[in-house]
Amino acid sequence: MRGGLLAMTLDNRLEHLPSRSLSGAVRLYVAGDRRARARGLAGLQRLSPDHALLLAGCRSVHTIGMRFALDLLWLDAAGEVIRLDADVAPRRLHTCLRARAVIETSAGCGERFANLLPYATF
Repeated sequence: MRGGLLAMTLDNRLEHLPSRSLSGAVRLYVAGDRRARARGLAGLQRLSPDHALLLAGCRSVHTIGMRFALDLLWLDAAGEVIRLDADVAPRRLHTCLRARAVIETSAGCGERFANLLPYATF
């Protein structure tokens, strides 16, 4: 594959991860292990507006290696959204000490996912 990590597509990056349907075609992929959390969405060309990535056990994320901006939905222990960081540019670091998980989605899609939650079990 030309370009290695930078040429990754959604299908070959996230297809092996567990996922859940939130509503219709909207999918939430779950990065449940350390390797999947570390890779996150870095290097992808884009992320469909109908897809997001849940990073459980996460209070801090970086956008190093990102090629597009993200919306970050920070969740508490009950799965409730406690904060939305909108339009986070590449090469940034964001932290939410009260969070127990974060959902990463394409910039502009965060509120849509927030309306489909609370995500009861993560």
